[in-house]
Amino acid sequence: MRRRACLQSDPVRGMRIVREEERYLVANSIRRLCVYCGSSIGADPRYREAAAALGTGIAAAGIELVYGGGRNGLMGTVADAVLTGGGTAIGVIPRHLQDREVAHLGLSELVIVDTMHQRKQAMAERADAFAVLPGGVGTLDETVEILSWRQLGLHNKPVYIVDIAGYWSPLAVLFDHVVAQNFAAPMVPRLVDFVPDVGVLLAKFSR
Repeated sequence: MRRRACLQSDPVRGMRIVREEERYLVANSIRRLCVYCGSSIGADPRYREAAAALGTGIAAAGIELVYGGGRNGLMGTVADAVLTGGGTAIGVIPRHLQDREVAHLGLSELVIVDTMHQRKQAMAERADAFAVLPGGVGTLDETVEILSWRQLGLHNKPVYIVDIAGYWSPLAVLFDHVVAQNFAAPMVPRLVDFVPDVGVLLAKFSR
């Protein structure tokens, strides 16, 4: 397993602005998928089943995983499924979480950074698309930030929220409310796509 440090840089200035002519290429060249998800399993067994199915599916498709580098919860589940399927799993984790012994030590590559901000930037830079499984405040933070960066034109990589068992339905309602109150232009599908399950998500990658 290779470990390397990530240089400090501003998370906004470090993102490359995507030119209009690059957009088709970006959307159709998914070699690495960044997955945001919880460090806990959650209350519904369908969450873990979805994480395992996603890991198995992207490994079979030859798509590499980029994620938060943890060994617990849905994070560990998706990484283990990728590795079991013979795929590549790249984790990015802050040093303070590694020191608390929550890092997955069996990954293809583990990138150690100093801060949570560097973690999010490093994950975003390595990925060609983003998928969101159920998770908590950290997952929500990562999701909203990557959507904000897309809205600002700092990237045009696809973002998919996988609404397992309706987990993210309240978030879709909130997005609609934000739009209805004129705080944002319509976000679906301009910034984000909601998909009902992992099968639908994987089908998008095979087009």
